[in-house]
Amino acid sequence: MPTALVTGASAGIGAAFARRLAADGLSLVLVARDRDRLEAAAAELTAHHGTAVEVLVADLASEDGIAAVEARLSDPDRPVDLLVNNAGFGIRDRFGTAPLADELTMVKVHVEAVLRLTRAAIAGMRERGRGYVVNVASVAAFLPRGTYGASKAWVVGFSQSLARDLAGTGVRVLALCPGFTRTEFHGRGGIDMSALRGWMWLDSEQVVDEALRDLARGRSVSVPALRYKAMVALTRKVPLGALVGVSARAGRRLDNR
Repeated sequence: MPTALVTGASAGIGAAFARRLAADGLSLVLVARDRDRLEAAAAELTAHHGTAVEVLVADLASEDGIAAVEARLSDPDRPVDLLVNNAGFGIRDRFGTAPLADELTMVKVHVEAVLRLTRAAIAGMRERGRGYVVNVASVAAFLPRGTYGASKAWVVGFSQSLARDLAGTGVRVLALCPGFTRTEFHGRGGIDMSALRGWMWLDSEQVVDEALRDLARGRSVSVPALRYKAMVALTRKVPLGALVGVSARAGRRLDNR
């Protein structure tokens, strides 16, 4: 039975991936910091779908946490067929006013952890001639806005480059770039989203469904929902100064999970 490892699996888009993959019959390795929530999620998935679920408690902002997940991904006796790098967080304050430690932690989770876990996963995938990696980014990757947007832009560029490098190996890599999605993401970051219009919100299940369809089609970037596809297309035609203005008016809140 194929196995998927999902980081940030206790809530939001990560939990939606876990539910969908369990329903599809995959075994799961769920990674997050909160053991109680992970174990509750594992018990629910097993009860509803009869799938085997392994819990791995790890903080990807720490060296030990990243190393623990690397070791699981590198285990030749328990291969992982699909890696979903979903763990992430937002920062309410602007660059220069947010604590430097928070900015560095964001780079650790969004960049270093994604790079290292992807590297650990694809080694075995290439040997087996098959495998999938989904790196969750954001539509914020296409707007110039602080460390969050910059780190997500790196995720997109990294995923596209890796997808090209792995062409013909049987391993596919996708950058998933959702817009505003109904999850705990903004609340955990202390970000007030009360003024956001209802039409801008996506459901996590919709995001996951579109991501998996695009992955099956061999695409390297997935932007769920036509409205966000149009927004991303527009960023390629609008002058940089105008994009900066749009990003500022959004209050640095174009985040996803």
